[in-house]
Amino acid sequence: MLELLSEHACHGGVQRFYRHESRAIGLPMRFSVFLPAAAAGARLPALFFLAGLTCTEETFMVKAGAQKCAAAEGMILITPDTSPRGAGIPGEAEAWDFGLGAGFYVDATRAPWRRHYQMYSYILELRELLLAELPLDAERIGIFGHSMGGHGALTLALRNPQLFRSVSAFAPIAAPTLCPWGKKAFAGYLGEDEDDWQRYDASVLMAGMHRPFPAGILIDQGLADKFLNEQLYPEVFEAACRAAGQPLQLRRHAGYDHGYYFIATFIDEHLRFHKRALTPAAS
Repeated sequence: MLELLSEHACHGGVQRFYRHESRAIGLPMRFSVFLPAAAAGARLPALFFLAGLTCTEETFMVKAGAQKCAAAEGMILITPDTSPRGAGIPGEAEAWDFGLGAGFYVDATRAPWRRHYQMYSYILELRELLLAELPLDAERIGIFGHSMGGHGALTLALRNPQLFRSVSAFAPIAAPTLCPWGKKAFAGYLGEDEDDWQRYDASVLMAGMHRPFPAGILIDQGLADKFLNEQLYPEVFEAACRAAGQPLQLRRHAGYDHGYYFIATFIDEHLRFHKRALTPAAS
């Protein structure tokens, strides 16, 4: 059951914030939804946006300015929280890049995290819940994200292309098994066996596939991003796509950093990219 926490008129539609009891997490979880006016009469294409480190279910909806384009395109936007809240794990909030606000969209297998930190399964659970509760079109659901959330979006899409029919990302952690953020998170949540990490690395997953998204994948990356060289590795994902025959638009933008001004600049293009990919071809 969904508990509506608040709602706000927005671009002719409604911006809502919800809470619900999650089976996967074992705790209450929050998420946000933008419903355009068109949702009153039909099932619509929907996009899940996975946010980055330290963010909540509110960050994207407040900062990205996506609702205006979503209203014009007739698209539902959904943003989950980035980790469980209230797990009560000692030291959970000590680091900004691990624990609270940093679930990394994996299913933890290492104690004490495995009890509640099941964020990969949670995204799939939320998809099924909202199909039952809101006017989403099951055949037209896409996923995108930023940084840690870009990693999550790519991973979830590549492992579930039948559930998420389109995918894009802003400055994703594209090869997490190679970077400090990913190594810290994977060791903490999954343990020291690096073979267990690979199912959550988009570059590794893509290398073993053939053209999973024929309509293409879109990634935007700022060249003034201070995390680019040490943490993100878009060139590794680019090479994996080339080997897999996967069409990829990897757009590199001079002057743009890692923040939401960058996202707000290109957000409309991402929504329209997904709308095209999720619109059936005319017969």
